[in-house]
Amino acid sequence: MSKRVLFSSLIGAVVLGGVAAGGLALAAGPTEPTLDRGTARYTAPSDSSAGSLSYTVDVSDDSGIRNLKVLAWPASSKLDPTEAELRSAESAKCGSTSGETTRCTYTLKVTKQEAADLAKGTWYVSALATAKDGGTTFVPGAATFDVAR
Repeated sequence: MSKRVLFSSLIGAVVLGGVAAGGLALAAGPTEPTLDRGTARYTAPSDSSAGSLSYTVDVSDDSGIRNLKVLAWPASSKLDPTEAELRSAESAKCGSTSGETTRCTYTLKVTKQEAADLAKGTWYVSALATAKDGGTTFVPGAATFDVAR
C-alpha cells in the first residue's frame, strides 16, 4: 500500500470519527428540568396568625435552574392553565441544594378574609421550571391540596 493511500485513509477515518462524535454531541443536547418530590399544603389562618399556601419541590437540570413559576387554582374553576400563561405567574424562591438540584418554595400568605373567599375543596398547583440553558418543563398538575370547609 502506498504512503499516499494510507495517509488518505487516516484522514478519512479522523474526519468520519469527528463527524460521528459531533453527531453524538448534538444528539445529547441540553436536558429539560425535572421536578421531584413536590408537595403542596394549605394552612388555615387562626386568630393569632395568617394562614398560608405552600408548594415545595426539588428542581434539577444540568445547567442549573433560572426560576420556577407557580400557579395554584381551585378544581371547581375548571381552569386549564397553559405554559404560556405560567410565564407571567409568581416565582418561587429557590436555593441550591447541590450542583444540579435546587429546592424551590412558593408561599402565599392567606388572611382570614381571603380564606373565607377561597373555593373549598381540591386545588391544583401548576409549575413551570426554566433552566439556565433555556430549557423548560411545564407540569400542569404538579401537586394537589385541599381547602377544608
